[in-house]
Amino acid sequence: MTPPLLMRHLTDGTAIPALGLGTWRMGERADTQAAEILAVREALRLGYRLIDTAEMYGEGGAETMLGMALRQAFAAGEVQREQLTVVSKVYPHHASTQGVVQAYERSLRRLGLDSIDLYLLHWRGDEPLAHTLEGFARLQARGLIRHWGVSNFDVSDMVELLALPAGPHCAANQVYYSLGARGIEFDLLPWQRQRGIPTMAYSPIDQGALNDHPALYAVAARHGVSAAQVALAWVLRQPDVIAIPKAVHSAHLRDNFAAQTLQLTPADLQQLDSVFAPPRGKQPLAMI
Repeated sequence: MTPPLLMRHLTDGTAIPALGLGTWRMGERADTQAAEILAVREALRLGYRLIDTAEMYGEGGAETMLGMALRQAFAAGEVQREQLTVVSKVYPHHASTQGVVQAYERSLRRLGLDSIDLYLLHWRGDEPLAHTLEGFARLQARGLIRHWGVSNFDVSDMVELLALPAGPHCAANQVYYSLGARGIEFDLLPWQRQRGIPTMAYSPIDQGALNDHPALYAVAARHGVSAAQVALAWVLRQPDVIAIPKAVHSAHLRDNFAAQTLQLTPADLQQLDSVFAPPRGKQPLAMI
């Protein structure tokens, strides 16, 4: 079984895979559940060791599906729990101190696990951040989560977060980042880099839109790879960025995993910059 080729480090130095499997849009329909379970198990057999989900996805359906897939994979000896990094997220309207604990316990039951490795606040809501962080602290004190972090936080949100006593323990920030959504390069990405906070990139292939982009085809043809692999390699070229594309088809799972070995040349990057221009000023945080 091939291990992940690229690793990243959370704020405390813990190593996690640079490439994971996203589960957004999974767990929404009963008639696709079996295929989704098979996709997760194939991903694990290929060597994926990071899986991202959330209570929002399918209103718990993705966590339920993932839990079934993991139980089958564990029973078949395809992977061991300690080899995995499992990420989930709490709704902002569940992000009070007690609400976080209760939402977490529901997620844990759906996943069928003893703990979640990285637990994120999905986006900012009305609940004060201090209350959410207290909920995270209670879960950590019980040994139920190893790390906590946030998602869809812009620089101003991160500044507010890190001003809190527990704020510097934030392990990661998950945001929309791709060739087509480069706004964070102007401020958020360098701000987090200076503080050792890794960025988790969701929708790194722009929900599949980059699969058919002519500019990526041109680069892909030079390397004998797919356009999606170019899009992923572009994100993964940065040493503090983690990519979590969703895939259910075998070919896509394999292509995405192989993108870890693709090295884009300076000429490739210049060509991509000419089509997908880097930001020259502050942009609103992209969200899906």
